[in-house]
Amino acid sequence: MKTVKEFLGWKTSPKPHITLNDEFYGHLAPFRLPLILTILIMLIGTIGYMAIDDFTLMNAIYQTGITFTTVGYGEIQPISDMGRIFTITLIILGFVVFSIAVGIIAEVVKKGEFQKTAKERKMLYEIARLKKHFVVCYHNDYSIEVTQQLRKNHIPFVVIDPRPEIHEWAIEHKYPQYLQAEPHAELAMLKAHLSSAKGLITLSDSIADNIALIASVRLFEKEHALPRPYYVISAAESMSDVEKLKKLGADTVVSPTKLTAQRVSAMAARPDMENLLEEFLYKSDNPLDMQEIEVPRYSWAVLKKLRETHIREITNTSVVGIRKKDGKFISMPKGDTLVTSESKLLVIGTQDGIKMTKDLLKKRVKPKELKFV
Repeated sequence: MKTVKEFLGWKTSPKPHITLNDEFYGHLAPFRLPLILTILIMLIGTIGYMAIDDFTLMNAIYQTGITFTTVGYGEIQPISDMGRIFTITLIILGFVVFSIAVGIIAEVVKKGEFQKTAKERKMLYEIARLKKHFVVCYHNDYSIEVTQQLRKNHIPFVVIDPRPEIHEWAIEHKYPQYLQAEPHAELAMLKAHLSSAKGLITLSDSIADNIALIASVRLFEKEHALPRPYYVISAAESMSDVEKLKKLGADTVVSPTKLTAQRVSAMAARPDMENLLEEFLYKSDNPLDMQEIEVPRYSWAVLKKLRETHIREITNTSVVGIRKKDGKFISMPKGDTLVTSESKLLVIGTQDGIKMTKDLLKKRVKPKELKFV
């Protein structure tokens, strides 16, 4: 069967770590009684018609079915007085079973647990299909703005918040996937399919929540032996909190207070540059982009001078900075600057040009394009 699927190109849909199957089928348990009664009555009716009025097997099954469901089709062949009494009994039993089933359905719908579990189960299967997504923890004004930007840039994300209002907020702010859960709990991380995520963003107003979440994520990495670490972004109000969160394992810590002060001072010093960030970095339809591209150990460009790589001529992009493996940053590198192993090139250009640069640096042998430049 697996070989046939591979031949036809069929792909098995990924399953979530937590399927909620036990909870889902647990809500269906009350329906077992009417189902068992229905099968039992169908069996008794079939045997009864065959014994009383010599019905054939198929005629007995058909007569039992139309009698039990009270559809009113009548007798398919002559029935004796004993058979008619038996038919009346089947009609009464059918009405009783139908009433029991309606009562159970009404009770299940009234509780609402089945619909809630079914909705969450569907959500978990949708989340399991995501790859390289971000898990955004805690709903607030920051997360609203962040998710809007992620959506504009076509970056998948899952929002997690422990409050029951998350269902209303998800509809209002158009969260495609969301979970009501404690973000720092392992169960929530499994539901959010953190194993295939690119990173996590924690935007709680409480520093304690952010600390607990960062520690839990790093512990989750170790316990599940993941091949690569998550990129963790956090928010903090004070500079002391920024340092704490970085020491605990956050890759980037954003201080809204510091960012606001920097932006206001920049606007005061250079009013003509006021809209530079919006036009260049934050505008989703801007043709230009800027990214750091890591140079693999096996890359042909290792220990080559920057001018010898001819990146600008081949990809129409510009290297405006180089971050060495030890963290040292070289701004506006000259042509004789060496490209070292595992360094990161800060490249500016179109998205297609940046992608071409990534592919170029991943090659092990000297590319053929160098012959033409």
